[in-house]
Amino acid sequence: MKMDNEKDIVFSKTLQMGMINEGSENNGVMSPAAKALKRGFDILCSALGLVVTSPLFLVVCWLIRREDRGPAIFRQERIGYGGRPFMLYKFRSMTVMSEADGRPALCQKNDKRLTRIGRFFREHPLDELPQLWNVLRGDMSFVGPRPERKYFVDKIMAENSDYALLYQLRPGLFSPATLYNGYTDTMEKMLERLRMDLEYLRDRSLWLDLKIIYLTVMSILTGKKF
Repeated sequence: MKMDNEKDIVFSKTLQMGMINEGSENNGVMSPAAKALKRGFDILCSALGLVVTSPLFLVVCWLIRREDRGPAIFRQERIGYGGRPFMLYKFRSMTVMSEADGRPALCQKNDKRLTRIGRFFREHPLDELPQLWNVLRGDMSFVGPRPERKYFVDKIMAENSDYALLYQLRPGLFSPATLYNGYTDTMEKMLERLRMDLEYLRDRSLWLDLKIIYLTVMSILTGKKF
């Protein structure tokens, strides 16, 4: 454990000294060929995924509209690659007026803002499927740190400025932090997620990406609640 902590400290200091430039990926970890393969995989599989799941999209949209007549697709600005904002897409899992006061709020375990169908989506987590479009566009990748809103990015940065190191990566549809740490609903869990995301930044590879995708898909198929 002590050795792992020392590795994290050295890695963080190396990044902060400028040996790895912010806004560009770590060439010492993933080769240009591996990066090209990763992006090619993202394009091919997201396009295929959108085609294969299109009937499911129609059913889900109908179920959401049937419950409260609100929009089926939810859009929200998140911070992504290079620290730039992008529009993230999800199936709406909360009531239309979930943040009527304008103040961002994390989803809690028994959040009353969740709709009945939305609660099921969040647990499994089918509400993320529209992000296949974000992956195809290049806003996101299949594997990477989960993107966050600027409001919460600022709060995390106030606790640990190493969050800025994640701007070297495209945000992910899947992440090891979500797989092992679940959804974040407290600052403590956000900081733990950051620690795991920094580990992924340091250790990432195509093999690790495939492993995370496989384990996440199997978790969803076996009914694991995140």
